[in-house]
Amino acid sequence: MTESLEGLRPAANRLALVSACLGWMFDSMDLNIFTLLIFPSIGELIHSHNPGAIAAVGGTVIAVKLFGWGIGGVIFGVVADRIGRARTMIITILIYSIFTGLSALAESIWQLALLQALAGIGIGGEWSAGAALVAEMWPEGSRTKALQIMQMSFSFGYFIAAGVNLTLGPYGWRWVLAAGAIPALVTLFIRQNVTEPQRWVAARERQRASAEHRAAAHFSAIFQPPLRRRTIVGVVIALAMMIGSWGGTTMIPVWINQLLGPGASAAARVSAVSQMAILMNLGAILGYLSLMWLTDAIGRRPSYFISATMAFVTSALMFTRATSVVAIDVYVFFYGIFAIGGFGNFATYLPELFPTRVRASGQGFAWNAARAATGIGPFVAGQLVGVMGSVPMAAFAVSSAFLIGSLAIWFGPETRGVPLED
Repeated sequence: MTESLEGLRPAANRLALVSACLGWMFDSMDLNIFTLLIFPSIGELIHSHNPGAIAAVGGTVIAVKLFGWGIGGVIFGVVADRIGRARTMIITILIYSIFTGLSALAESIWQLALLQALAGIGIGGEWSAGAALVAEMWPEGSRTKALQIMQMSFSFGYFIAAGVNLTLGPYGWRWVLAAGAIPALVTLFIRQNVTEPQRWVAARERQRASAEHRAAAHFSAIFQPPLRRRTIVGVVIALAMMIGSWGGTTMIPVWINQLLGPGASAAARVSAVSQMAILMNLGAILGYLSLMWLTDAIGRRPSYFISATMAFVTSALMFTRATSVVAIDVYVFFYGIFAIGGFGNFATYLPELFPTRVRASGQGFAWNAARAATGIGPFVAGQLVGVMGSVPMAAFAVSSAFLIGSLAIWFGPETRGVPLED
């Protein structure tokens, strides 16, 4: 009944989708801005332009940021189930905007790492609330496409990050990070235009009438049968994709700077890295668009299996065969289709694994517990550069994580055609 009522509110549904897209798009912008700035920012703060040293320190900063993302996502997943999806989005967008902007003032690696970690807390929390909002506002027949559109906005955020880097990067990396405070303005739109899903309101009222209103009991439900297996599978498949992709995308800018050599100008470095990011996310958009059809046509599990397996294949080809910036630009488009676009599987699958009363908590924990551990990828890749003596070989070693996801997905349920559980 709640599903049909939401389907009769097209204006509210569209506003919910627009707000979730804006939140996730700028979430991506603030997340990826620093990835594009690893070489100039870390190089300045450690007073070195050695690719191995920058990769090791940069990987550590990103690992700290991803840990903050994971912690924030788990916490705000619970918060979203308690106080509402729209309210939580407002809080988390303010957090990641403010601390990304403040990162421009960092005078040491530790200050930068702390501010990026605090920004990560907001970045992780926003996805949990936004995905639950869209899943609960859109009816069964169009939910998959709405969630894929929301997830695809991540790539547009990457485009914005690349555009900001191209525009402000020549003036210094601090100006680029300062622009990360702009998304705070999105909260004004959400506050004025977005209402809470009726199915969440109904579920909250049911919880208030029962013993399940306690936060501890509420959150612990995702670790008890019958949800425990779903939670474990959700964490593992998310972790596999995240470690594999972040281990690669963190190292590619360092690799490009290494190939350009010490004689390249700052403008040339900014241009090369930004062009790579644009091409990768053009591929990602193609991946997201494909999943709008694929997840419904063949099912959630086969769709994820194809994405994870092909992400490993394209990683292997790029990191073992590319020997120039031009070659990277060719391979990175196809890498983006699967390693980045493949994340569209989670927008559809994770919300369908959990009932409304714990949806944000469950999908938020699966996504963000994985995210907290994802720092392993950039950290290990950064350290392996020194051990293996090669940026691409270190990234390739970490990309084997994709294969774990290819296996783990078959232990989860197939949710195609199954209505959301209230």
